[in-house]
Amino acid sequence: MNIFCGAGQELEMTNGGTAVFVEVLMLAVSDLVQEPWDYRFAGLLTQQDQSVMGRGIVGFELEEIDWGRDDAQQAQNKDFVLRVIDLALQRHRWDELPYDPPFAERYVQQFKSMVEAFSPATATPDPGFPGFPEPDEAAMASCARHRVLTALPHWHSCILCSR
Repeated sequence: MNIFCGAGQELEMTNGGTAVFVEVLMLAVSDLVQEPWDYRFAGLLTQQDQSVMGRGIVGFELEEIDWGRDDAQQAQNKDFVLRVIDLALQRHRWDELPYDPPFAERYVQQFKSMVEAFSPATATPDPGFPGFPEPDEAAMASCARHRVLTALPHWHSCILCSR
């Protein structure tokens, strides 16, 4: 099972559910990124590609994310994640997927509830755990075919190409 955690909540999904969840978030995050932290968060989402990382072993905890140095940065970064989620909930670019994602809205809504309840001030990122991408690991490249951010040159394709 793939597990995403935060604020005492868990979102467990099957491999297929996780793939859809990450794909709809990638469609949204790719169109909203502006700040360096945004690209790092996009990089975290690219790390959830099960065709690269392995099936049934992806997920992350909100508490492991480096949300920023101070309250203002933390609030700005949390707001960015919520804007990504809200855009995904509007079915942004879902018509580009080769399938109908019937459960994606429920998964994204659960994730939104988790993020809304989460306080970034409680995060305790572990410097020894390579969970949240460093600035040089941010998703800065874009797949020309799908127009989504990718972990190139680290990986050879975007999350939609590797589907």
